[in-house]
Amino acid sequence: MADDTTIPNLDVPSPPPSNESSTSGDRPECFSSTLQECLFVLTATMSIGMSSFLYGICTVITASIGRTLNMTSAQITWINASSALTSGAFLLFFAKVADTFGRRSLLIFSMAAFSISSLIAGFATNPMYLDVFGGLLGLWSAAVVPPAVGILGAAYIVPSKRKNYAFACFSAGNPVGFVMGTIFSGIAAHLFNWRASFYLLSIIYVVFFVASVWTVPRTQQVTEKFTLKTLKRFDLFGILLSMTGIALFCSSLTIAGGAPQGWKTSYVLVLLLLGIALIAGFIGWEGFCKHPLMPLVTWRDRDFSLINIIVLLGFMSFSTSAFWLSLYMQNVLKYSALKVAIHLLPQAIGGILVNIIAGLVLHKVSSKILTGIGALSYLGSALLMANIKEGSSYWAFIFPALLLSVIGADLEFNVANMYVMSSLPPHQQSLAGGIFNTVIKICSAVGLGISASIYNAESTGTAALQTTLRPYKMVFWFCVASAGTSLLFVPFLKIGTQGHSAGTSVMSLEAEGKKGGGEKAVPDVGDRVVKE
Repeated sequence: MADDTTIPNLDVPSPPPSNESSTSGDRPECFSSTLQECLFVLTATMSIGMSSFLYGICTVITASIGRTLNMTSAQITWINASSALTSGAFLLFFAKVADTFGRRSLLIFSMAAFSISSLIAGFATNPMYLDVFGGLLGLWSAAVVPPAVGILGAAYIVPSKRKNYAFACFSAGNPVGFVMGTIFSGIAAHLFNWRASFYLLSIIYVVFFVASVWTVPRTQQVTEKFTLKTLKRFDLFGILLSMTGIALFCSSLTIAGGAPQGWKTSYVLVLLLLGIALIAGFIGWEGFCKHPLMPLVTWRDRDFSLINIIVLLGFMSFSTSAFWLSLYMQNVLKYSALKVAIHLLPQAIGGILVNIIAGLVLHKVSSKILTGIGALSYLGSALLMANIKEGSSYWAFIFPALLLSVIGADLEFNVANMYVMSSLPPHQQSLAGGIFNTVIKICSAVGLGISASIYNAESTGTAALQTTLRPYKMVFWFCVASAGTSLLFVPFLKIGTQGHSAGTSVMSLEAEGKKGGGEKAVPDVGDRVVKE
């Protein structure tokens, strides 16, 4: 059984296994069969895409929810922003929990809790009810990501030709999860109503909960017990600073659009400034703390910092444009939820194809080139949507914009996931995933908050659902600015190809005092990054 299968203890750093012990095509020892391995990769992919699946489901039914529950534009934005907010605020906390107390049990429990919360959310009777459970769904989606990342990285510590394909599937979680969510939601809402979308989400993750019980291997041989000594190494103060700071900062951006005086409203400014101060305090504390929640040494790697910035700005454009494009289709073009889902179908098909290609070329083509292609695709997609006019052809504007957006998302996610998970040692793989996904969730919340303010500023009257084109165009121009800014950072990347044999880790290089040039290899996931 998979539950009894273990790999070497990852709670303490250890040298990578010798390449001589396995061939490049071997299945990782922690899986008893190829079926179990494939189901695990699928489960891990759906774990990383849990919040995006929810985001996609809500996106195509926001107009219906808003009309049923008499929601304002700010409350409609909170349907998605609440989950992004809680997810971003708690990711680092759950990453620490996973690395300290065990990944497998946290992943399985979070799957079950997410499914139950989704079921309850379907019975919402008012905006506050739905927004609160949206936050709970974001909380459980935050809890499931770090253990999924850690287990996947540990499972493929041995170099294997299967690794690139596993990581390609895994990287598809966020973008493909979003578009699949839109399709399933559109069908469910068409056959029944918007509540059925939440019921369907619950059913889907019940299935993956059952699958996870069998497929998820134990990648930590020894799990620490909860003791006073362990608690002292848990960086409770850092956890408090990070959660509170992120929550206040993102909340201020999200509520600004519906505040009486917008950004000039006193409580918006207080929340914004306090959030920034607490985040700054968290960063300062991490440099002082003996057992930091987020080791600052990770950010000394220039490529690690750059790839996070590029993905942050690019995904901000992707998630923001997707949300408002769906509302544009529902409110201006008067499409039903099912029709919206059908018109978003190219993203799902394109995402599958792009990830297949990424799995084939990631170890052959420079990651800098792939990242550049992704950033250009984001920019092209946003420009097409920003130039939509009344009566514009779907095939001339929206269709190519959807394809370009998913090319940008999937290429950048493949490159970033492989590199980010290579930047920390095996016993901190969950933390690596937590850092990367915190960046993604924060950018989603920030993008929705800023775009909601733009939408409200350009809206006519006080109606929550605008039927004129201008508010949406202005939001899309914000997406152009975000995507264009991400492109400016690409030339400074120095990442070559990824997915080769093992070498020396980034942190080991720092420990040994090696600076600049040479090869930056990553034994922790059996990968090597060739510096350009």
